[in-house]
Amino acid sequence: MMLRKPFSTTLSQAFLLATFLGVAAREYGPPFDCQPIVDGVRYDLTGLKGLQLVGWEVDSPPSKIIDELRFDLCGMLQPVEGRSSEDQCPSGTVACLTKINRKGSDPGADRITAAIPVAHISSLDPETSHLSSSAGLSVVLHGPSYPSSHSDLIPQSLKINLACAEYASSPLLASYENGQVTVEWSSRSACKAHEEQPPRPGDDKEGGSEENPGDVPTEHGSGLGFFFLMLLLAGCAYATLGAYHNYSAYGARGLDLIP
Repeated sequence: MMLRKPFSTTLSQAFLLATFLGVAAREYGPPFDCQPIVDGVRYDLTGLKGLQLVGWEVDSPPSKIIDELRFDLCGMLQPVEGRSSEDQCPSGTVACLTKINRKGSDPGADRITAAIPVAHISSLDPETSHLSSSAGLSVVLHGPSYPSSHSDLIPQSLKINLACAEYASSPLLASYENGQVTVEWSSRSACKAHEEQPPRPGDDKEGGSEENPGDVPTEHGSGLGFFFLMLLLAGCAYATLGAYHNYSAYGARGLDLIP
């Protein structure tokens, strides 16, 4: 005998599954719209998508301290191959700052002391504005506080200053202060792609209103202008033919040519 599950139970499971998928879609949706509009100006930053790796080294004999920033402006980071999951930022990270202690020349002996998700999809809250010093824009992406288990929590964020330039340059890690990583970057993508123009006065009358699409305003005066134009052309033709007739028939000259 075949046992059938109650319809209500199956429906509840389907609802829970749909809810879970909806939450997952929101959690792992596009992290940042790479075609933002800032004060009516549209930018196209899709050419900057993909993994970017920047950093710096500080000598601290007998070892080195390395700050490594991995970020993707238009997407989320993938795990680093060959690196333990404990030494990486969590899934959904947009920008990860990794602090590495390296002793000697063997990268395999690196000791990772911190993996900080400075920008994460769960708390991204993007902010965009124009640069005050030059043409371009600034993008700020947020992340959770760090460290997550410490009483003195510091909110994290990534600030990318994108300067408009004819020739692109590689991104540069400029600073990490008070929980904010600052990256300087020059690219043609940071130039204004399109400026939204306000509608011109009277544009809303073209083709009629939304309530009456066929209510197109009548152009007054166009018929009257055409009449005067034809009258002028007829007068010119009459004067020309009359002058020719007076000249050929009577040999008139000067003012006598006028009919």
